[in-house]
Amino acid sequence: MSRFTIVEEKLRGAFSPEYLNVINESYLHAGHHHDDGERFDGSGETHLRVRIVSAAFSGQSRLVRHRAINAALDEVLKDGLHALAVEAYAPGETTRW
Repeated sequence: MSRFTIVEEKLRGAFSPEYLNVINESYLHAGHHHDDGERFDGSGETHLRVRIVSAAFSGQSRLVRHRAINAALDEVLKDGLHALAVEAYAPGETTRW
């Protein structure tokens, strides 16, 4: 199963979102150096962006939302996900998308 699919399943299970979009942005980082000193070629699923709207985030600060998402994705983060950008909203909050 791909990292992308695992992230989607974990977030759906943890937050029952009314909207979820997981975007692979790895290609945007081609040419950057990773921790091992090697140049990254932009392939794989190492840089993801999560856009999520869930009632679970109602009344929570941005920091609390991010911590909850990181906790839900703990295994994935430890298993080679290099970067995770998070855009988390409660229903009715203004979104850019």
